[in-house]
Amino acid sequence: MLIIPIREGENIDKALKKFKRKFEKTGVLKKIREKQHYIKKSVKRRNEILSAAYRQRYLQNNM
Repeated sequence: MLIIPIREGENIDKALKKFKRKFEKTGVLKKIREKQHYIKKSVKRRNEILSAAYRQRYLQNNM
């Protein structure tokens, strides 16, 4: 459960922004989306390797 302390007279938009930021940091939504479909470990590892290779090529070309 997320608890967001709100000061008296604080803008509700600011409090909502704090909540969204804190919720994003917990990674709950990311976990839920990952669990919607099962991905084999071999496929997951292959995707990680491909994305790491892409990042490395991108950084080499732009530096």
